[in-house]
Amino acid sequence: MPHPALVKPALDPGTLPARTSSGYPEPFRSRVVPREKRGLGDALGLTKIGINLTTLPPGKESSMRHHHTLEDEFVFILEGEVVLRTDQGEQLLTAGTCAGFPAGSGDGHQLVNRSDRPARYLELGNRDPNDVAVYTDVDLAYSKLGRDGRPAPTYSRKDGTPY
Repeated sequence: MPHPALVKPALDPGTLPARTSSGYPEPFRSRVVPREKRGLGDALGLTKIGINLTTLPPGKESSMRHHHTLEDEFVFILEGEVVLRTDQGEQLLTAGTCAGFPAGSGDGHQLVNRSDRPARYLELGNRDPNDVAVYTDVDLAYSKLGRDGRPAPTYSRKDGTPY
């Protein structure tokens, strides 16, 4: 239910547009879309941390299994359930549970919705302009910087060739 009286620094996440696209190249994009992300951190002008309210439909994945070199990540499950996949195996996360992924851990993580209803969760992370994501199980690489050292978020194969 909308809360029209809210003014910044408060907001109703339901008033924000849902981003249902993905920067992933195929064949990875179709594994995650049409997940919905609402950029709470962006909408509130936060520059040091990113916060998304994410809705993951049944049968979809949050991302490819990955870890970050310089960014911590945290997820808090609000509704539904997801399977958390890490190097330790799989475990079920339900409403009220959370998980954290320290930068540089090398432990790839991913959420998968194997249920028959959508799952909603908050995802938080610091915003490091030099971060690199390492994808554990697929031939995919991501860097926030281009080869010239300037900001240019890029997906490629692990050997550096473009998709």
